[in-house]
Amino acid sequence: MTMRPIRIIGDPVLRTPCEPVTNFDADLRALVGDLMDTLLGAPGRAGVAAPQIGVNAQVFVYDADGHCGHMINPTLELSEELQDDDEGCLSIPGLYFPTPRALHATAHGFDQHGQPLSISGTGFLARALQHETDHLVGRLYVDTLRGDTRRKALREIRAGRFDSPSRGR
Repeated sequence: MTMRPIRIIGDPVLRTPCEPVTNFDADLRALVGDLMDTLLGAPGRAGVAAPQIGVNAQVFVYDADGHCGHMINPTLELSEELQDDDEGCLSIPGLYFPTPRALHATAHGFDQHGQPLSISGTGFLARALQHETDHLVGRLYVDTLRGDTRRKALREIRAGRFDSPSRGR
């Protein structure tokens, strides 16, 4: 298992919808291990999705609100009740904006052995499940922002005002 570098906004892999996983084999288990190593080694983390390490596969890992695990080929059930807390992303390091999300979320998918898996959460865990699932369809949290918040986020990204590792910050 290995900690892998995180891809930063501007990398096309972050905007590419991922392929569903069809082989639940040793390569998949190694990917889940690498994702977890990457997550545990990253500051201020709640999850890491496969495209964030350059892999086109519907896989993510999470560690939020005392729940730690992985999900493959997820689908989400979301509540209509909303939360609006600050959100950030390892692929846009150092920037945080109030981001509307469903207050409750349930993710259905599979574990690394192909067994059905579901996890439900409220608050931060629900936010993490939604955020990581978004990565798998090529969407970043800034894409969900609206109005002045969205304009501010896009200005800061265009100006390079995020803590890009390639810029030595």
